Amino acid sequence: MAVSQTEFTQALLSPNAPWPKGLSDGRGNPAGRRFNVYRNNVMVSLIEALKSSFPVLEKLLGGENFTVLARAFAQTHPPSSPLMMFYGAEMPEFLMGFEPTKNLGYLPDIARLELLLRESYHAPDAAPIAPEALAALDPEQLMARTLGVAPSPRLLRSDWPVHAIWAYNMQPGAPKPVMQAEDVLILRPEFDPEPHLLPAGGGAFIAALLGGQSLGQALEAAPGFDPTQVLALLISSGAIHRLGD
Repeated sequence: MAVSQTEFTQALLSPNAPWPKGLSDGRGNPAGRRFNVYRNNVMVSLIEALKSSFPVLEKLLGGENFTVLARAFAQTHPPSSPLMMFYGAEMPEFLMGFEPTKNLGYLPDIARLELLLRESYHAPDAAPIAPEALAALDPEQLMARTLGVAPSPRLLRSDWPVHAIWAYNMQPGAPKPVMQAEDVLILRPEFDPEPHLLPAGGGAFIAALLGGQSLGQALEAAPGFDPTQVLALLISSGAIHRLGD
């Protein structure tokens, strides 16, 4: 009797599920203990993949609690791609519904930040624009142009201090987080992405640029915002790769 893919997956991800009927060990005997070993190895691999993807979540929850979370996640969200670099995309939504964590409102955005860091790492490269090309335009011309942003930058706007929490857990000596909303811009100047805390108004400004609006329109979206620091950061990180119309 053939084993369906659904039945096999359910048995594989559920440690107490019975062995799939009809599954043999290659010698015509029931799979039995060999299947248990394989099942355990698969689950351990998925948990380790999630630990690698969400190091801050693991630190916040503790190793044992994160293992419980990761096991529950893997049982309800098996990999949909053989490329494990994409595994865990559903984690923010899962955290919102997982009973032990649903009251920790900042956890989903921490997971989003870690996912965006991974997305940025795997994004395609793009040659940065020469700073002279921007300096050659007078202010009126510059305000009318769009800035073509490279594929790797990511923006997270959060009601929680996501950058401060990330830094406190990943950077020695970082100050203890203060509970306030934060906007974070992820840039990849070379090989590794870096999260940057944006000043007030920076989130609206970057969101407008990423949405294809001109520099002037982006400034209108963030009244009173001085873009000098953020534009310098974008240029120095190689995040602008062309001037649009």
